[in-house]
Amino acid sequence: MRNIGNMKGKVTLLLIVMLITGSNLFSRENEALKKKNSNPTPAAGCASATAIATLNLNNVRTRIEGTGGSMWMDRSNSIALYEVPKRINDDDPRFTAIFAGALWMGGQDVNGQIKLAAVTFRNDGNDFWPGPLNTTTAEVTPEVCSEYDQFFGVSRAMINEFVAYNVAKEAGTEGTLFPDYVIPKAILDWPAHGDVSLGQDYNLAPYYDADGSGHYNPSTGGDYPKYDLLGEIDCRQTRDIRLFGDTTIWFVFNDKGNTHSESQGPAIGMEIRGQAFAFATNDEVNNMTFYNYEMINRSTFTLAETYFGQWVDADLGGANDDYVGCDASRGLGYCYNGDNDDQDDGAAKGYGSTPPAIGVDFFEGPYADNDGIANPLTTIKQDAIDSNGIPYEGLGIGYGDTIVDNERYGMRKFVFYNNANGVQGDPQSALDHYNYLRGRWRDGAQMVWGGNAHPSDPTSTSIPADLMFPSTSDPIGWSTPSIAGQATPNNWSEKSVGNTPLDRRFLESAGPFTLEPGAVNELTVGVVFARATTGDEFASVEKLLVADDKAQALFDNCFKVAEGPDAPDVTIQELDRELILYLSNNNIASNNYLESYNLLNPDIAIPDTIDGVYQGTKADKDTLRFYKFQGYQIFQVKNSSVTVSDVYNPDLSRLA
Repeated sequence: MRNIGNMKGKVTLLLIVMLITGSNLFSRENEALKKKNSNPTPAAGCASATAIATLNLNNVRTRIEGTGGSMWMDRSNSIALYEVPKRINDDDPRFTAIFAGALWMGGQDVNGQIKLAAVTFRNDGNDFWPGPLNTTTAEVTPEVCSEYDQFFGVSRAMINEFVAYNVAKEAGTEGTLFPDYVIPKAILDWPAHGDVSLGQDYNLAPYYDADGSGHYNPSTGGDYPKYDLLGEIDCRQTRDIRLFGDTTIWFVFNDKGNTHSESQGPAIGMEIRGQAFAFATNDEVNNMTFYNYEMINRSTFTLAETYFGQWVDADLGGANDDYVGCDASRGLGYCYNGDNDDQDDGAAKGYGSTPPAIGVDFFEGPYADNDGIANPLTTIKQDAIDSNGIPYEGLGIGYGDTIVDNERYGMRKFVFYNNANGVQGDPQSALDHYNYLRGRWRDGAQMVWGGNAHPSDPTSTSIPADLMFPSTSDPIGWSTPSIAGQATPNNWSEKSVGNTPLDRRFLESAGPFTLEPGAVNELTVGVVFARATTGDEFASVEKLLVADDKAQALFDNCFKVAEGPDAPDVTIQELDRELILYLSNNNIASNNYLESYNLLNPDIAIPDTIDGVYQGTKADKDTLRFYKFQGYQIFQVKNSSVTVSDVYNPDLSRLA
């Protein structure tokens, strides 16, 4: 922050008067909200969550403690555990890009009392506990919390093998094709059903009901944890809950298990079903992880002015030399180094020169309030399109699709604060957390455009700002709703204003909206990583944006990674000097049943024009991104040592 004392006396006096006047107004609102938040929430007496899981599939290894609402850190040793690129050997250097993360949520009841659940590092207490809630009373018992203090991990490969085994079982060939197969314990123990005697929802973790019985029975019914194996579910048309990724960790938690000892806020009554997942690929997706939360309001009261948010403490290698920023058009918050050399910081290993950038894309948040209208992209910024005529991906989903009241918020606020005390420091109360969720500082001051975003900074403006440090990503001014229809005032980033790099935290939130009793929302985010090979400290941010476009395309495609057609089942009939091959694709296990493979590749970018011909709308262009099955090639090879790489060698193989 620039020193206010360097300015002329008269101007300095004017600024001080304005600040005091504004602070008094903000303080009165803060004090009014504080007085309404003196009622404690009855506690169920659940113990703190202790379960730990590791998401370790691709180029990322990280810790999941979701049953207590926290992510990405080793709390027992107070070190970061979002490792990317992950170590091959235990004695290799360990580079980490995120220290911790968690969900935040809060709103006001009919009396104006704040209801809030939020955690950071859980060293000051807990706001979340394991287990589902009673669907009528929104309560939970210590026994239920203890039972669900665990994670349920499965993989797509595991489920594919299980389905193939059951197909063989129906055909009576399982003894030949799967002689040693045993149904994995992860499938048998899948928490498909809650305990209805305790008032829990009968259908808990998503499962595929293969035998149509309405009850999860993998041993005799062929039921399994629900992946969309054939790519049949269109997430844009249905809320059919299923599992994502090549490997998935599922868990359930709530905010009613005990007193909110971290945020100090009264409980809401939320049941949250989470899944952490990842894909193994050969592109940028291999450096990503993803998180989906199904959020159910089990309480009987309505919350107004509600916000859901993703909080992140992104310590990029060394923690004390970081900048943060966001991309308004993508709904992406990110962290990058404050200079071009990330040095070691205590136990944290620095990334060195040309350090990477890490980001969190806020793909989807809660439903906007119903208004009986199929809303366009936005009723506030009707010209909210980028230079290519494509709507801002970050604004949410469901806008402009002609479907009434299906709009879901994207990132509406991007907020930063420091690892410090003071009005721009760590939250200490429920009101502090709520203020950050709604884009205000701890003293209640509205965040403003420019400088360090606090009105006391003489380099800031008086323009209210919803998104901090968007750089040049907001040509239509989405960050500054008070000047609707105008471009943002200038390029605003921590780098451009010369802020002092520090240990930053950031928060992406969506709202305000009305949270009704029984409302079901989803919140989905993806963690994206990229590193440039040359350039300054911002070069990796530019590369991060390219990687994030792939992440967004994957989300838009319902997290369906393009896969080739499944290999057919082959039956051979031997005749005199002749073989007859029968090729078939099972209608349950194969994505090429009846040779009808036709899947979209989300990574293919179709330009607006091809050979001078306009390609039409996004839906029209999507038709050009499909791979269709073309047929089989059968080779006759010289001997059993011939490999796939040899099939076009005429000395070893020939096309039959």
